[in-house]
Amino acid sequence: MEKLIELHLHLDGSLRPETVWELAKEQGIQLPAKTLEDVQFQMEVPENCKTLEEYLERFDLPLMVLQQAPALERVTFELIEDLAREGVTYAEIRFAPQLSTNSGLTQNEAVEAAIQGAKRGMKAYPQIRVGLILCCMRGDSNEAENLQTVEAARKYLGNVVCAVDIAGAESLFPTKNFKNLFDLVREYGIPMTIHAGEAAGPESIRAALSFGAKRIGHGVACIKDPELMKQLAEEKILLEVCVTSNYQTKVVPSINKHPIRQLFDAGVRVTVNSDNMTCSRTDVLKEIKVLKNLFGFTDEEIGTLQEYAWEGRFLKD
Repeated sequence: MEKLIELHLHLDGSLRPETVWELAKEQGIQLPAKTLEDVQFQMEVPENCKTLEEYLERFDLPLMVLQQAPALERVTFELIEDLAREGVTYAEIRFAPQLSTNSGLTQNEAVEAAIQGAKRGMKAYPQIRVGLILCCMRGDSNEAENLQTVEAARKYLGNVVCAVDIAGAESLFPTKNFKNLFDLVREYGIPMTIHAGEAAGPESIRAALSFGAKRIGHGVACIKDPELMKQLAEEKILLEVCVTSNYQTKVVPSINKHPIRQLFDAGVRVTVNSDNMTCSRTDVLKEIKVLKNLFGFTDEEIGTLQEYAWEGRFLKD
């Protein structure tokens, strides 16, 4: 495979458990875990996970150690190292700088630390190109923080930073509520991808499209709306699909009922991604195996998914 691309990957869901354990000791943080094994257990999705909200609880422990600039730089570097060793040639890593401001870091300082880690990673592993996507967060009391994230994206756009996203509890905080935020993103000319159609229905995807999004994080709820599927195919909207994660968060009732094959066959531009390497115990190579083994994707079809991803990437130059 010439290209191996990962477009939908969360930094805080892809940390090495050993690093979290070490950082906690270095920072004098008392983790709610007695051993490294316990840390790993708390970072991985439980087998009987019932909702996206329960899945998102796995991020609490990693975020405890991501409140200092050296830690953010280190984990960004290490994730690029892990991706390069896996054979990934292009990756976009996303994180929410506002979630690393609990101990006095500004969002800009958090972003700068991740940029430094990314640059160090690309220097050590020149075979991989990496961009950073800054995530705003769904909520009803963090409007100021989201605006700061957009301003940070504007400031650092082109300096590894390549786009803005919004993540979090989609079913609790509907996409349509964030129109003003994405009006600003569009006014600034910042590329965007929006988590939509994961824990909410087709209306969430429609809202994201109305904001000007050309890429959708997950987007699998479009299977419930044939007209929307047709629109996605015709407008060449890219879906960042994460099959294992979708099963774990109960977006689909069982992994073999995932609609990725139907979407692909309908001409929707789906791509293959891991979402969270540690939390979901996966990587893009494992996801490709799932597509081949469960859904009968051929090597040629996997190549098509990689081409979709390549064409839809944010860093074009």
